[in-house]
Parts: sequence; structure tokens; C-alpha cells
Amino acid sequence: MKRSRKIVSWIAGSAVVLIVALLIVIATFDWNRLRPFINDKVSQAMGRPFAINGDLTLAWKRDRSGGWLASLLPWPQFTANAISIGNPAWAAQPQFARLDALHFRLSPLALLVHRIDVPSLQLVHPTVDLERDKASRATWTFTRPQGLEPSAWTLDLGTIGFDRGFITLDDAVKRVKLKIVVEPLQAAIPYDQIVAQQSADAREQAARTAGAAAKKIIAGRTGGNDRGEQIGHATATTSYQFGWHAQGSYQGSPLDGHGKTGAVLALQQTSEPLPLQADVHIGDSHIAMVGTLTDPLHLGALDVRLWFSGSSMAKLYPITGITLPDTPPYATEGHLIATLDRHGSRFDYRDFSGRVGGSDLAGSLLFVTGGKRPKLTGDLHSNLLQFADLAPLVGADSGAARQQRGDGTAQPADKLLPVEPFRTDRWQAMDADVNFRGARIVHGEALPIDSLSTHLVMTDGALYLDPLRFGLAGGSVSSHLTLDGSRAPMHGLLKLDARHLKLKQLFPTFASMRTSFGEINGDVELDARGNSIAALLGSADGNLKLLMNDGAISKTLLETAGLNVGNIIIGKLFGDKTVKINCAATAMTANDGVFDMQLFVFDTGDAVINVNGTINLATEKLDLDVQPHTKGFRVFSLRSPLYVRGTLKNPDVGVQKGPLLARGAGAVALATVAAPVALLALIAPSHDKDGDNTCRDVLQQLRNSPGNTPPPNRSAPPRKK
Repeated sequence: MKRSRKIVSWIAGSAVVLIVALLIVIATFDWNRLRPFINDKVSQAMGRPFAINGDLTLAWKRDRSGGWLASLLPWPQFTANAISIGNPAWAAQPQFARLDALHFRLSPLALLVHRIDVPSLQLVHPTVDLERDKASRATWTFTRPQGLEPSAWTLDLGTIGFDRGFITLDDAVKRVKLKIVVEPLQAAIPYDQIVAQQSADAREQAARTAGAAAKKIIAGRTGGNDRGEQIGHATATTSYQFGWHAQGSYQGSPLDGHGKTGAVLALQQTSEPLPLQADVHIGDSHIAMVGTLTDPLHLGALDVRLWFSGSSMAKLYPITGITLPDTPPYATEGHLIATLDRHGSRFDYRDFSGRVGGSDLAGSLLFVTGGKRPKLTGDLHSNLLQFADLAPLVGADSGAARQQRGDGTAQPADKLLPVEPFRTDRWQAMDADVNFRGARIVHGEALPIDSLSTHLVMTDGALYLDPLRFGLAGGSVSSHLTLDGSRAPMHGLLKLDARHLKLKQLFPTFASMRTSFGEINGDVELDARGNSIAALLGSADGNLKLLMNDGAISKTLLETAGLNVGNIIIGKLFGDKTVKINCAATAMTANDGVFDMQLFVFDTGDAVINVNGTINLATEKLDLDVQPHTKGFRVFSLRSPLYVRGTLKNPDVGVQKGPLLARGAGAVALATVAAPVALLALIAPSHDKDGDNTCRDVLQQLRNSPGNTPPPNRSAPPRKK
């Protein structure tokens, strides 16, 4: 027993001596001797020059935030001073990163199983230069050198902390140049406080961009209670501890932004949220967000409140990659939940609301990447849509408005049809499937459009509005529009049917229409090619038919409707008095942009007025003859026909010098037999049977007129294949 005790005592004593000796060696060891070895191994693993240029020291500290074992036993904490990481030879800057110091804790027991466990890493004054060239080579991409066998050791990083730092980014692919400064706040700021402050700031910016109504609309989303809506996965202890500021350029536009973030990146605890806040101006576009990022190493989940505002939604394309139309100034607020992955990401912009020009807009949109092309889907609706806000969609807004939203295409002074080209190149960048519903549309104060709904589909560079429906003046307009941007020039198809448009509702402020029971019916079919509204109409083939019964017309009415040519003609014929119209009928054929009047007739109480000739929409030139025929003896008689020359923008209307027309002559219609027959199909049942009969009688008279024989070369043109 004595001998056994001696053996045990010797073993225990030896172990204690070895431990004490090991501790003495570790405590007195000059760790700088390991720097060449560490520099060489890390450089080989990274494929980049790595160097610890300062002292490498060791201290023993307990981890008070860990478990009971970690809190009892001291852990080694290394400090490496003056660290540098080099860049590839092609980079403009010689160094990728520089650190004044790097503090990291190491788990000794994990080394026994070839695992380097670093529970915490603290960066002191980091400076990082990020660069990507036009060949897409990026300095932040580290590749293992060829021929190097995978290491048997694994590296586990816990949390990364940092203090004041500098980041520069020069990305030739995305055309981004930024300088970012990150520094600690004087005191940590609670999460809820930043949410409330960012909400207030973003809504003030919305009011400056899109008007005071925008602030009211988006503020009404949460009832003004920014703390009541759960955004992100923040906990009661979540706070912002660092601020950042960025300046530079993005896609050629100046960028200025600032924000706040948490102090620690939890790389292993993927459920631990990192609070984020950003407020960025890119050109005249403003983007703000506040919320959390979970699993930041893999950009796993973004959950933020998101604001957009600017002069036109189209300017978001280079920023977001989402093809959006030209719009008036806008502002939106919504809840963005994003799942980020390099193989495909989902951006779900939920329950957003906002203002676009004078219109409200709300809905949800989903943008998914990773397929053949990104795809945007969703549902949008507007309770009150100003018709003028749709003008930028086709380039029909004012020159000042186009300049403000960044359109560089000047509208020629002598052209009426918009020449702004469609951005068909952007249609190739993504697909879309979006439903839109406008509950009520207003065109100024005079022309109410009851509603609008459409199903927009964009695929393979082609845009389909199928159907596109308007509720107009108690009737309906149903159309199907195709614009195939994959072709050069673009190919367009339009089919439109207008039925039962009530005249008294079409012009509610015009007194003479209030007792009218008349209606307008019409059909349009066009096949065209071109990259703008002007080019499409200037190449159109097809036909147009229009029928109106029991209405009224005057120069004032046509001025109200914006029909420049018509109000001049009516002014020449009748002055400014209101004239009752029994029936108005139009049938035109289009061939390569030239609209030929197969039939254009007004039957009034005093006369029948025929219009013959052509309207060339390619040149916007007019070549029309207006021939009035009085009915019986009138104190006021129409003596001579008119000519209409000039252009749509500047028409020239005058009296022809030919022989006087005989007074009391009956209605003489210079039309083909086919045109009246085609128009008879537009006489649809309505509440006004007499009105229907009026137009039916006029068309029958035109068919039976003795001079009603087809003139040469007036047949409808063949359709393009």
C-alpha cells in the first residue's frame, strides 16, 4: 500500500509539474516566433499574401457570458497586431484589408479533434478595399490554389465584432463606387426607437416627393402606430450600436446614404437577428428600410419595413432590376420579407400602399429570381386613379414632366403623337404576371372614367394587356393589346370594342348633353409596327368604326374633349352654337398609317355633313374635304365645302373655291355600300329605341342613295402577316 501510494504520488506530482511547466512555457513563450509559420500557412490557404506585421501575444481570460465551465476556466485570447491581406495582381489596390489589431478567443479542447473553434473575433479599425473589374473578377472571392489538398482542420467562427472602420467599393460590373465609414454610436439606441424615427423621416421624404397626400396614405397603413406592427425578428434587447455613412455613385447617379446597425455578426447562431437601418438617395430616388437580417453570413432572411419614393418608378430598374413603367412622382411604404440565396431569391413586398401622382396605389408584389428570367407577380389596386397619371406610360405627359423623370427624348414641336420609345430592352430582363384594378378613374373634372382593370403579362420580351377594360360613361370599353418587344421593330396588335357609352355621362358638364339619351358604339382593329406610339400608328393597318346617335356638338364641346381639328371645322360650319346630331357614323380603313375615310357622315337637324379624304399618321398630315348638304330651306345655309390640310398639331381649315352647293338639296352621301353595312352591326340594343332607329334609318338611306357606288381603289387594305 505504501508503494502504491508512492507511485500515485509520483504520477500526480509529475502531472502537476508538467502542467506547471507547460503553463510556464506558454506564459513565457515568445509567440512572435510563430508568425512566419502562421503567415505562410494562411497565405497558402487563402491564395493571397497574409501577414501579421506586429506583435502576436496571448492572455488568459474567463468567458463570463458562456457556460459554467467556460466561466470557471480561463480561455486563451490572442491578439495579432497590424494585419494585412493582399489583393490579386490584377487589382488596382495592393491590399484587400488592413487591421490595427485582431482579438480572438480559442477553444483549446477543440484542437484535439482538428477543429479551430473561435467563439469570438474582434476587428480593430478595419480598412477594406473591395474591387471587381469588367471581367467579373472580384477581390472578395477567395479561391483555393490549384493542387492544394483540402485541410484536415475545420474552422468555426462564432461572433464577429468591430469598431470604427472604412470600406471602399469599386465595382465595374454594377458601375458602383462607394466610400463607407462605420463608427460606434455614443450610446446604444433601442430598436423600437429607430423604427419610429425612420418611419417619420421616410414619410416626410414621401411628402416632399409625391405631395402631402402621400404621407397621409402611407401613414394610414399602420394608423400612425409604428410600434404596433411587428417588423423583423428583433427582441427586447436588440439595439443599434454602430452608424454608417456612404457616398459615391451608383449606375452613374450620385449616391448618398446613412444608417445604423448592430455591433456583432452572429455567424453560427443563424436565428440571431442583426438589426439594420438604411436611408439612401440614388439620384432623385429614395430608398429607406428598417428591420433585421437573419443569418448574415448567407444573407438568409431579410425582414424590413421598406419605403420607395422618386420622380418615376422606371428609375428603380437599374437599382432593383425590376422593370417598372414611367410614372409621375411616387412614394410607397410596405413590408418586405426576403429570402436571399445566390441560386434564387424571393422578395415579397407585402401590403404596401402609396401615392403615384394624384392616384393612390396599394397591393402586394412578389419578385423571384433564379429561373430562366426573374419574374414579378402580384395584385395592385387603386381607389382613385387620375387619368393624367397614366400619360407617362405612353410618353404623353408634358415635356417638363418627361425631363423630370429622366426621359431624354424630346417631343418635336410640330408633332402631336408621342415619339418617346418604349424601353423594350428592359422587357427582356424579366417576366411578369400582374393584375391591376382601378375602382374609379378621373380625367380632370369633365370626363369620368368609371373603372379600369387589366391583366398584364410579360414573357419573352412581349407585353400583353389581356384584357384591358374600362368602365366609361355608363358603358364599357374592352380591349386586347399585344406589344411584342422581342421583334425589331416592335409588333403591336390592338382589338377594341366600345359599347353603350352614354353621351350625357361622357360630357357631364356640357349642358346640352344632360337630356341626351344617345350612345356611342365603336370597334377598332389595328396591326402595327414601331417602337413608339407615333411609330405604331404611323405604320398601322386595319379598320376603325364608330357610331353615335342622338347627341349634340359644338366648338366648345370639342375644345373640352381636346379635339383640335374638329373644333376648328365645327367653328367654321356652325360658329359656336350647339347643333343637335341625329346620327354620326365613321368607317375608316388604315394602310401603312394612312387612314382612309370610307365613310364619315354627320346627320344634323339642318344638314348632312360628309367628310372624305385621308389622315396620314406617319407624317401627321391631313387631306380632307368637308361637304355640307342643307336640308330644305334654311335662313342659315351651308354654301360651300371646306378643306382641311396641315397637320394634326397645326391644322389648316378653309373654304373651298369651287361652285356653290344647291340650297334645299337632300342628303347626298359619298360613301361605299360596304361601310354602312359594316356600321349596322354597331347598332346594339339600348334604353333608347328611337335613337337606335335614327342611326339605322340614316345608314339605310346611305345604302339606298342613288350615288352610292363604290369609288375606285377604296377597298380595305390587306392585313400584314
